[in-house]
Amino acid sequence: MDLIRIFQRFPSNEACIAHLESVRWGDEPACPHCGSKHIGRKSDGIGRWNCHDCHASFTVLSGTIFSNTRTDLPKWFLAISLVLNAKKSISSPQLGRDLDIPQKTAYRMLMKIRSAMVADLDLFTGIVEADECYVGGKPRKRNRRDDDDNYPQAPRGRATRKLPIVGVVERGGKVAAEPSPRVTTANLSAFLSRHVDRDAALLITDQFPAYRRIGHTMRHATVDHAARYVDGEVHVNTLEGFWALLKRAWWGAHHHYSKRHAHAYVTEACYKYNVRESANPFSAFLRDAVAA
Repeated sequence: MDLIRIFQRFPSNEACIAHLESVRWGDEPACPHCGSKHIGRKSDGIGRWNCHDCHASFTVLSGTIFSNTRTDLPKWFLAISLVLNAKKSISSPQLGRDLDIPQKTAYRMLMKIRSAMVADLDLFTGIVEADECYVGGKPRKRNRRDDDDNYPQAPRGRATRKLPIVGVVERGGKVAAEPSPRVTTANLSAFLSRHVDRDAALLITDQFPAYRRIGHTMRHATVDHAARYVDGEVHVNTLEGFWALLKRAWWGAHHHYSKRHAHAYVTEACYKYNVRESANPFSAFLRDAVAA
């Protein structure tokens, strides 16, 4: 849903609350504290309810990313749309300028939006690509080829001190990725066990030795990047495309991921990749954000 439609459809807190009540409860509102449907509206406050069983007072925002917010809900809706529409993400200073809110407020909103993007995915099957990337540092220089001896490149790939991100993608399907403290066989195996059906998948990787032992537990094919990047169906180019989006978001919008919060930015990239074919990702996000 584009920004103009959101602005026109949800111009006030009342309109936003009415929509969220419809999304969260439909025709059967319930107490988010005890689940009781023996509730009634209160006359003091927009959208406030009272539970006659546990005697709690609540709104449709209770227990969601919107809970206790002081920011108008129309700005929340616009922020969600801006995040979903930004293929390479958006920074908190930019969001603050777009919505006329303080940068710290924009940052908190962004982190709450990212927290609602965590998804439980079915195990991947079919052709599955696994790889890792490293985020941080500076981009490789491209206009000093003749001066490489005088300006040596920093170590690249697994030799760097950059933050490692491990990922797996189902060919033609969804992606899962997360920061990893170290890229080891144990960490990779644990990650793949959470996301891949070992009995129904063909794992494709490069020839990194950490994948060899994993290949003993499932069907496994490798591509030798020293010789070629594609060998028929054997390649990891799908996941490389996702890494390109993740790195461009880091370099173009964020410039730095702390280890503490890196998972939130990776989660955002995964979520937007996984809803790329959705007809209305805005509505899908709201359903997830207010799910009881």
